[in-house]
Amino acid sequence: MEAMQKEKDHKKLISVLEVVEISTGNREVMHEFDYLIEAPNWKKNGKELVYNSGGRIYSYDISTDTSTLIESGICINCNNDHVLSPDQTKIAVSHHTKEDGRSRIYIFNDEGGTPILITPMAPSYLHGWSPDGKTLAYCAERNGDYDVYTISAEGGVENRLTDADGLDDGPEYSPCGNYIWFNSVRSGLMQLWRMKADGSEQTQMTFDESNSWFAHLSPDGKKVAYITYKKGDVAPGDHPANKDVEIRIMPSEGGDFMTLVKLFGGQGTINVNSWSPCGKKLAFVSYRFE
Repeated sequence: MEAMQKEKDHKKLISVLEVVEISTGNREVMHEFDYLIEAPNWKKNGKELVYNSGGRIYSYDISTDTSTLIESGICINCNNDHVLSPDQTKIAVSHHTKEDGRSRIYIFNDEGGTPILITPMAPSYLHGWSPDGKTLAYCAERNGDYDVYTISAEGGVENRLTDADGLDDGPEYSPCGNYIWFNSVRSGLMQLWRMKADGSEQTQMTFDESNSWFAHLSPDGKKVAYITYKKGDVAPGDHPANKDVEIRIMPSEGGDFMTLVKLFGGQGTINVNSWSPCGKKLAFVSYRFE
C-alpha cells in the first residue's frame, strides 16, 4: 500500500476542464492542464469560463482555447470559492491573507483591479451573491462553529443564518432571491437544505445515502446540480480531492435525482455555480494522474 501511494504521489496531475450537456449527458473536453485548476464559473456571455489555479484567478476563452490572468492585486492566494456578480462587473474571491493564512472575502473588478476587503473576520469562504447584487452568502467559522452567514457586498456587520450542530456550508441564492440553498451534516450525512433568504424555514431537500455538497441552481431556478461522495468513502463533513464522485441533477422543488456524470474528482470539481447562461450545459473539472 505504501509503495502504491508513493507511485501515485510521483505521477503528474492532469486537470480536465469539461462541459456536459444536461439533456444527453454528453461530455466535451475544453482543455487539459498539466497542473491543478478548479471551480469554473460560466460568464453570462457564454464565451468564457473563470477558474482558479495556483492562488490566482483566470479567464478561459472557449473559442480561442486560451487563458488570461485576471489581475487581483494582493489576492494571490485565492481558493476555489469565487463568484461573479449578477451584472458580471465584479468578482468576489476567498483569499488566504498574508497575516495569518486564513480565508477572507474580497471583491475586485472583473477585468482586474484593486481588491476591497469585505469580511475582516476569518475564516470566511464565499459561495453566493444575491441576484440584486447587494448581499454575499458564505460559510464562516466563528468560535469553533461553521455556519452560514450573509453580509452586504459593501461590507459591514455579518448576519448569522444557521446555528445547528455540525458544519453548514455552501450557501447559494436561488435566481429569484427568495431562498438560499446550503449543505449541512445536521442529519448525520451531508445533505442539501433550503431556507428563506432571512434564514427561516430551513428544510432538508435530499435524503439519499450519499454525502451531497454544493447546490447550484440553474438560471431558471428549476434545477439543482450538486456533487456527491459515496457513504463511508469520506467523513460527512469532508469534501476531499481525488475521489470517485457523481454530479447529480434534481428538481429545485425536491424529488428524484438523475446522475449526470460519474468522475474522478471532488474538491475543485464544482465548488461554485457553473451552469451555462442558457441552462443547457454545466462546466466542471475532472482529474487524473499519469
